[in-house]
Amino acid sequence: MYIHKEGHKISIGAILFALVLTVLFIVFVKEKTWVWWLAGACLWATSFVIVRFFRMPKRELVTNPNKVISAADGTIVVVENVYEPEILKKECIQISTFMSPNNVHVNRYPISGKVIYTKYHNGKYLIANHPKSSTLNERTSVCIEHESGKKILIRQIAGALARRIVCYAKEGETVSQGEELGFIKFGSRVDLFIPLDSEIHIEIEDKVRGGQSIIATL
Repeated sequence: MYIHKEGHKISIGAILFALVLTVLFIVFVKEKTWVWWLAGACLWATSFVIVRFFRMPKRELVTNPNKVISAADGTIVVVENVYEPEILKKECIQISTFMSPNNVHVNRYPISGKVIYTKYHNGKYLIANHPKSSTLNERTSVCIEHESGKKILIRQIAGALARRIVCYAKEGETVSQGEELGFIKFGSRVDLFIPLDSEIHIEIEDKVRGGQSIIATL
């Protein structure tokens, strides 16, 4: 396990901040009461939580050209047929994964193929499991064309805490299943829109892992 590159600066900053405050407490606070010890414990616990959020565990990725692999760690909160108006412009199956602050927040490509569309949308910061967050929140949309010609839309959605979406996808590039698509900081959601004739292998409330859990078959 290591710290993801998106968290290097903030992790170092959190540790240095805690270290500096601890030194100041030691130097200027003469009487070390229980309040002093509690404040120090809370300070270092907060720094640990921040650093842990950016953890990047080593895992063996699943690759299968006909399978749709989960793009994120988290809990399945939506599995339903919807009309997707942005790029697919047709009925499809929406599968949404809610990522709590405790989850690994790396996003991965669910299939291999060619990136044919990317777009960032400014928006609100509703809680990520809100029904309207998919269309109202800050989000980034990425559409991949599979070798079969089928298209899958991935939507990274910012939540109430997440205020920065990082997306590495570029139009025209060929990507591989399991590669890093991006990162969303501090609680968020990822929506997948897949063809109606796909066979679904998950249900609402299922726990999934990005790059490992098989959620559908094309």
